[in-house]
Amino acid sequence: MPPAADTTTPPRTGVRPQTERPATDRSRYLGWLFAVAIAAAAFNLRPVVTSLGPLLKQVTADLGMSPTTAGLLAALPSLCFAVFGFTAPGMARRLGPVAVVTAGMGAITAGVLARSFAGGTAVFLLLTALALAGVAVSNVLIPVVIKRYFPERVGPMIGLYSMALSAGTALAAAVTVPMTTALGGDWRVGLGVWAALGAVALVLWLVVAAVKRERGDKASGTATERLPITRSRTAWAMACFFGLQATGAYVVMGFLPTIFQDAGVSKSTSGVLLALTMVIGVPVSFVLPNLAARRGDQRLFVVVLGSCGIAGYAGLALAPAGASWLWAVLVGLSNCAFPLVLTMIGLRARTAGGVAQLSAFAQGVGYLISIPGPILIGRLYQATGDWYLPLGFLALLLVPQMVFGLRAAMARHIEDEALRPA
Repeated sequence: MPPAADTTTPPRTGVRPQTERPATDRSRYLGWLFAVAIAAAAFNLRPVVTSLGPLLKQVTADLGMSPTTAGLLAALPSLCFAVFGFTAPGMARRLGPVAVVTAGMGAITAGVLARSFAGGTAVFLLLTALALAGVAVSNVLIPVVIKRYFPERVGPMIGLYSMALSAGTALAAAVTVPMTTALGGDWRVGLGVWAALGAVALVLWLVVAAVKRERGDKASGTATERLPITRSRTAWAMACFFGLQATGAYVVMGFLPTIFQDAGVSKSTSGVLLALTMVIGVPVSFVLPNLAARRGDQRLFVVVLGSCGIAGYAGLALAPAGASWLWAVLVGLSNCAFPLVLTMIGLRARTAGGVAQLSAFAQGVGYLISIPGPILIGRLYQATGDWYLPLGFLALLLVPQMVFGLRAAMARHIEDEALRPA
């Protein structure tokens, strides 16, 4: 009589049990949801700034802003990015980075919508600062979220993040004026409509937060010790590299149309050329982080992008109208140092906690470094009446940018430097 069949152990086969598939499918769907949420958040990180620029004259006239106050408004992004960026790691340790980014999306949506109803300058500035606070903490923590939840795909995810950020920047700059005109010409409508995109991102992050049910590192018992990050030479190099590339980017956003117009280029064409410098960053911002993350260091990219900037600024100084499209492309490529530095932030720390500290330090210090740049360029232009000296100064700044970038791009980790015995 044959032995009874064993009913306790299923036979081994090459086919996975049916019960494993829902878990696999669920993880895949959650991954896609997270990726879409990251892209949606990134898309909303710049329209609060770039939608305001084209309508600034209408806003200042309607609210009765003085030129000094308008200057403060122009400096507000860098100030908020620096001040609120420093607070992001502490909030993430208490609440978790997903919860803080979700709150950031709420602040962006509320600030952008509410400021369109502002009746005075002070309220407008405060509500703009609220939106920029949401941008600041999200700037710092989205790379942290990527490091924590996509540790094997840092390059592609930073690429997605950077591409979406560049797309949002370019779209807001390009369509705000025609959209405002189509909606009746009221600047309040033209600015407030961008809150709709913020609301979409907020809903996505609320879903992610509900699914992840993430707790802060302190609450979950996984808090990492704060690094003495100021002891890391890589962190300082990263901050200086970030600040110098931000200086060039903000000068380009603020002055490039004027440079072309002073050379005889029409207003409409100069606006298209500015949009080109931003649009060129969309595909490059997706490809560059993938390429950079595959290398042990990123020094080659630092030199290539810096050289593009030197060539572009030289062309703008010597023959701005002669090959305007080429100069716009070269300057746009130079500004792709932004996705490069974001990628390096994700690679220069071993843990998500380390990325949080490095991201806050590099962006906080970096944005402080960038504040005087646009002001100084404006002063040089006002004093000389032409763009030779300002553009020469921008080209010269790319030399220390490359020097600091070469140091930041070396394959090292901040934990090894910060915790090394003195």
